[in-house]
Amino acid sequence: MSLLDLFEESASRFPEKTALEDRSGSISYSSLSRAVETFGKGLFQQGISKGQRVAILLGNSIQYVISYLGVMKSGAAAVPLNTDNTEKNIRYILETCRPSALVTSKRFAKRYGLGETEDISLILADEDSTCMSSKVVTLPEPDPQDLACIIYTSGTTGRPKGVMLSHENIEANTRSIISYLNLGPGDSIVAVLPFFYSYGSSILHTHLAVGASIYIEDNFIYPNKVLERMSREQTTGFAGVPSTFAMLLYRSNFSKLDWPHLRYVTQAGGAMAPATARQLKEVLPKTELFIMYGQTEATARLSYLEPGMFLEKPGSVGKAIPGVELRVVDKDGKEVMPGETGEIIARGKNIMLGYWGQPEETAKILRDGWLHTGDLATVDHEGFIYIKSRKSELIKSGAHRISPREIEDVILELDSVSEVAVVGQPDRILGERIVAFVVPRDNAGIDKKELLRHCRKNLASFKVPHKIEETDGLPKTSSGKIKKYLLK
Repeated sequence: MSLLDLFEESASRFPEKTALEDRSGSISYSSLSRAVETFGKGLFQQGISKGQRVAILLGNSIQYVISYLGVMKSGAAAVPLNTDNTEKNIRYILETCRPSALVTSKRFAKRYGLGETEDISLILADEDSTCMSSKVVTLPEPDPQDLACIIYTSGTTGRPKGVMLSHENIEANTRSIISYLNLGPGDSIVAVLPFFYSYGSSILHTHLAVGASIYIEDNFIYPNKVLERMSREQTTGFAGVPSTFAMLLYRSNFSKLDWPHLRYVTQAGGAMAPATARQLKEVLPKTELFIMYGQTEATARLSYLEPGMFLEKPGSVGKAIPGVELRVVDKDGKEVMPGETGEIIARGKNIMLGYWGQPEETAKILRDGWLHTGDLATVDHEGFIYIKSRKSELIKSGAHRISPREIEDVILELDSVSEVAVVGQPDRILGERIVAFVVPRDNAGIDKKELLRHCRKNLASFKVPHKIEETDGLPKTSSGKIKKYLLK
């Protein structure tokens, strides 16, 4: 089976149920199924099929979902593009993955200077009907190993890489997430994460696979509007990255409202500080909180911490999801002892096929059947995993190798702090000095002396920041990840 099969099963079981709703209106499962079929047939009749790619440059919307599933329905691979990107990055991706067509809107075509070329057909989703077909066409059935989509990494540290995911990758990860979240047709969610991002796409995949309803909010600048939608629709779930929850807790009415209908909340896309998790649980005492960890290279998800365990295992990302093996190993490939630091490696049907057009980079990260994540972690005596840092983010100060996350978690314990990012900046003596960029809560300002006293009390002396920078906000990708290279 594939994601398409799971979706079609939902459409058969719940034909009149709302599948999606955006600012333009709503669409039922049966109508969505017909639109996807029509779009896929239109592409197929234009000669687009297995082995080809179709790029999609659209914001979260019903039309995005029709295009995304429609591309897969035609037999081609979908290439979702970040709508908040640079023209240089967009052109780099189009040049490297060489799609046969680009589905976009007039707005984005104008913004990025995109037009029809000899190699790429331009399909304007807001006015073009050339892809709509009602003719009888037999579309190809996807093989589990066929390429389903290419998701480009956010490129926070360099050129974006195209992560190739097969139909089997997506189906395996989707089934696993559904299993541990216990998702069903009675569930619903307000989606604020972009669908071009692996976490956002996993929300789309899982909810469509079980017949749940997705209410699309394409803008999180005004969080109270999102809260109004959640309350009005009585949604059962919510998903976000650390910055999402910082906005909810410190810059919205979230803490002042009751959420009896909210069955579960998931968090991934970066580490949630234990202090933030505790505050979130205080606001949602009866809601299940899932702390999760994953990578685009693993389709989306690798591990989760069972609800209720964050007090017992603060800072842990839990254990492997169903169908995935996780190990934490040293440089010789041997599993580390409890308390020792090693690299997380993973194996399962959700692990990517490789990077598009980059066999050497693929060979570096996929070795002996295991995905080498580049994330450094420890395990405790019960096998729970605690991520310390990305290899690439370690601060090399003097003779020390320092995890920024440990410092960030300590700073976030202060009530005056909303968000923080710690980086290493060049230093002639130390190699790198530790700099903390701190966003105050409620624009109240930061007492830098108090912050440093707190750090000295709770950190080894060589981990105390050399400099504190107060800022109104942190630079982020569209998916909410902090662009630390800009801070460096």
